[in-house]
Amino acid sequence: METTKIALFKGKKIRKLLYKDEWWFSIIDVVAVLAETPVPKTYWAKMKDRDQEMSQPFPFWEQLKMSAKDGKVRSTDCADTEGIFRIIQSIPSPKAEPFKKWLAKVGYERIQEIENPELATKRTRILYKLKGYSDDWIEKRMRGIAIREELTDKWQKRGAKEQKEYEILTAEISKATFGVTPSEYKKLKGLKRENLRDHMDDFELIFTMLGERSTTEIHKIENSYGTLKLKHDAHRGGRIAGIAKEQLEKEIGRTVVSRKNFLQNKKNKKLLK
Repeated sequence: METTKIALFKGKKIRKLLYKDEWWFSIIDVVAVLAETPVPKTYWAKMKDRDQEMSQPFPFWEQLKMSAKDGKVRSTDCADTEGIFRIIQSIPSPKAEPFKKWLAKVGYERIQEIENPELATKRTRILYKLKGYSDDWIEKRMRGIAIREELTDKWQKRGAKEQKEYEILTAEISKATFGVTPSEYKKLKGLKRENLRDHMDDFELIFTMLGERSTTEIHKIENSYGTLKLKHDAHRGGRIAGIAKEQLEKEIGRTVVSRKNFLQNKKNKKLLK
């Protein structure tokens, strides 16, 4: 299951996610930008009422799960590049042409990434670098992303299809590794909508990777299938990382689980200047 990303068009946020190897965009977000309406859901509903072809999900749009403003994942009307072009034609807006060019550029970048996956990796590295992360941290984060993708691919092939199932399995690894779920970990660090892993230090990233990589290997060995068995494996994989973490904590005399996060570190550095 792909996570929701944010694209920016003239400072406005457009949610997007990868589905069927293409970018799919939140129709409500697009309507809000082009129609400049405070009630984009109502505007979109009226568009569907006026256009019978557009009233049905296929082929112009589908309902996919995206993160909302409150951080919860909900079903949202989405369309790929072709579908969004079709919707744009029904919205009289001076922003239509600039938006078409922007959309084409975003879609083209995705095509490039499919043909050459290294481009996506390079872009991610550049974004982290611009945010102020060190090269060593970026290397660990990128490795963690690869390990996570391998794990979620295994989950999908072994019977875990819904986002909720991914969350349950991830929480099981986290609890066995760190003693807290990801949501509890975010509260500990004072995070809201931010990505938890982007605010982990070296040790936190390393033990997260160990727990997830161990879980992937256990799935392979056990040939596990179904959420209940995958959950049992997730606990075992997380516990391997948890034991290693506990041993390290004894040696260094402090807990690995930290309240510190990257945002807070940046604020502290600014105060010291």
